[in-house]
Amino acid sequence: MVIDDNFYMSLALREAWKYQGLTYPNPAVGCCVVGEYGEILAVEAHHRAGEPHAEVNALQQAYYKLTNDSYILALKDSADIHTHLLTNHNDIFKNAKLYSTLEPCSHYGKTPSCANLISELGIKEVYIGSNDTNKKAANGSMILSMNNCMVYSEILKKECDALLYPFQKSLESRFVFFKWAQRLNGTTDGGTISSSVSRKQVHAMRDVCDLLVIGGGTVREDRPTLDARLVDGKAPDILILSRKSDFDRTIPLFSVEGREVFIEDNLEKIKEYKNIMIEGASKMYALTRDIVDYYLSYIAPSLGGEESIKFEDDKFAFLNVDKESEDIITWMKRMDR
Repeated sequence: MVIDDNFYMSLALREAWKYQGLTYPNPAVGCCVVGEYGEILAVEAHHRAGEPHAEVNALQQAYYKLTNDSYILALKDSADIHTHLLTNHNDIFKNAKLYSTLEPCSHYGKTPSCANLISELGIKEVYIGSNDTNKKAANGSMILSMNNCMVYSEILKKECDALLYPFQKSLESRFVFFKWAQRLNGTTDGGTISSSVSRKQVHAMRDVCDLLVIGGGTVREDRPTLDARLVDGKAPDILILSRKSDFDRTIPLFSVEGREVFIEDNLEKIKEYKNIMIEGASKMYALTRDIVDYYLSYIAPSLGGEESIKFEDDKFAFLNVDKESEDIITWMKRMDR
């Protein structure tokens, strides 16, 4: 293994993918801070909209590692972390390097500017994967350069652009992803498949998605709730794709407060939303194939069931493969997309 700029950026990428689908309306971003001798001081990511950005989380951890000042770990608000770092850094970052999958932000929104923080900490080298196309946050590189920081762009650009794509797509129109769970033999039926950790992650995605699409047959058979109760989150609106509208209204999903439920025989409703998750199996895969941007699969270490998704001749490219305590989690895109 070669320890170079690509290696450090790959660490930031890998961490960021753990939060893909969880940061909307913000992008998933990863950051790696490297010390004077090439040692890894921190690898962090942006966890949730409104919370500290990846660079702030990474600098917080790096500061603790260099100073053993545990007070900073108790700080949760981004502005508080900024203030503590700026007041107490004592030039400990002057020989550090920072790797970010996305250009550090230039503006002061829900959190202060990351580009200003990096500049004021005296970091002299910053490596960026994707440039920020969001006009509100762009031009962080210019701020860095104007403050005697060397900026190196397009490090693993293709991989970083793939990470950023859901955010960019939601800005331009809408991002649609298809989620399913399967066993080792590919089956998707027969009750609960994925682990409790994976199910909690899916609930966190429901908490931030605008619309969840599901098939009428699944609603009738499984009688789901389709909320985000495992993370105490909000329930998304529901589009039930069905030619028939006669549903038993005691099915739990119909009685969740604060949501709208639509029953349609087409997908026109998704045009009113920005971040759409589709849950289903073979039939839903075929019906939504032309509108899905990314696919998310949870593969459980078990066997059983009878039905599996029929992908026909479709081929996929792996964007990221990760593993939690039990399941393998894979983000993919179709090769023809």
